Amino acid sequence: MEENEKIKLFEEMAIPKAVAKLSVPMIFSSLVMVLYNMADTYFVGMLNNPVENAAVSLAAPVLLAFNAVNNLFGVGTSSMMSRALGRKDYRTVSESSAFGFYCSLICGLLFGFLCGVMHRPLLSLIGADATTAGATQGYLFWTVYLGAAPAILNVVMAYLVRSEGASLHASIGTMSGCMLNIILDPIFILPWGLDMGAEGAGAATFLSNCAACLYFFVLLYQKRGHTFVCIDPRKFRLKRRIILEVCGVGVPASIQNLLNVTGMTILNNFTSAYGADAVAAMGITYKIYMVPMQVALGFSQGVMPLVSYTFAAGNIRRMKQTILFALKMIVPALFVVTVGYYAGADALIGLFMQNVSIIDYGSAFLRGFCLGIIFLSVDFMAVGVFQALGLGRYALVFAVMRKIVLEIPALFILNRLFPLYGLAYAQFAAEFILSICAVVMLRHIFRKYGKWQKKTVQQKTARHGEQPD
Repeated sequence: MEENEKIKLFEEMAIPKAVAKLSVPMIFSSLVMVLYNMADTYFVGMLNNPVENAAVSLAAPVLLAFNAVNNLFGVGTSSMMSRALGRKDYRTVSESSAFGFYCSLICGLLFGFLCGVMHRPLLSLIGADATTAGATQGYLFWTVYLGAAPAILNVVMAYLVRSEGASLHASIGTMSGCMLNIILDPIFILPWGLDMGAEGAGAATFLSNCAACLYFFVLLYQKRGHTFVCIDPRKFRLKRRIILEVCGVGVPASIQNLLNVTGMTILNNFTSAYGADAVAAMGITYKIYMVPMQVALGFSQGVMPLVSYTFAAGNIRRMKQTILFALKMIVPALFVVTVGYYAGADALIGLFMQNVSIIDYGSAFLRGFCLGIIFLSVDFMAVGVFQALGLGRYALVFAVMRKIVLEIPALFILNRLFPLYGLAYAQFAAEFILSICAVVMLRHIFRKYGKWQKKTVQQKTARHGEQPD
């Protein structure tokens, strides 16, 4: 995308069209990513072996931990890049993108190495026992020990490309790896192929992430001179301003995901006390729940470059209209999904495993989880706005409230009151309360920066001897 096209997208294009151009590819990318995440569960589930399926579920918190690095350097850097674009500060755009790229690469390599060295305490921490440890270890070998760096890098590179409005290219890169994973899964997992079980799912994931990274490297090479995204090592500098701005947004986003991992680990440990069937059912339920969750996240993240740019350019009215339009689109759509999930819970769980016990557990879990979908979309939008505006402290407060103040205590309380089944309602309780806070904070932001823009316009018109509109 040439510079004038980027400016037209951010400054002139009608909001519905601009939002669609930025968010629709991101939503499709998120849906394909969910299918890719589900593929492991689906094809491993075809083995009808709860131990193999439990291995994929138990490893999920470790894979979620990747998001801590993704958000630190992906969300943090892309927010800084979009705001710098709004200020027409193109040097900062290039330097911050190089910083995000190389820091994410280094962290990915360290993450995989440390998990490999400390695999025994790691298996114990995530709830693997003597029955499930072997299969879980095999899955983690490919997805984490070897695969952390490419898994993190391809997501961060998608954020960097998306920050300048190239949402379609970012989504194609992500989706290419996901589609390859879906193709490779049955070959590596099932008896008619390599018959590797859960370990085969991990190997397919590793190869698909490497392919996605390759796509982005080729894209940046072809677009050299026509993109502000820079991975030139000569531009990698540890400038105090870049570090502070990236970390100001990225660290709260990273902490939010670490808290998500903590919450999921607690959830898995509670669930594992009820046996492999319960763990497998919870894992399947969470994968199904991830479909609307990723749509909400993809939609909110998709519009964030437009929010960042318009904020930095001082066009607060366009920023506000973008956010309100996004909410009007996503909330009714997810209400329909909630009704469908609640009514069809049994059939949805049955798609993954034809096991009566797992279907019974899973349908009860899904009905609890789906109640929080609408409220989650409002929370995601609010946190995305905080990140886009560089208000990392607000995002951090929400992260602490979501997990430490609300969801984790709710897990303990509801499991005590309603053993096992109460766990599925903890997230709904947390998101309901948090969505109320999100609406209050968005209103505060609109009023604060709306007044700031009005004052700025009045000062400009007064200097030119004109009357404000």
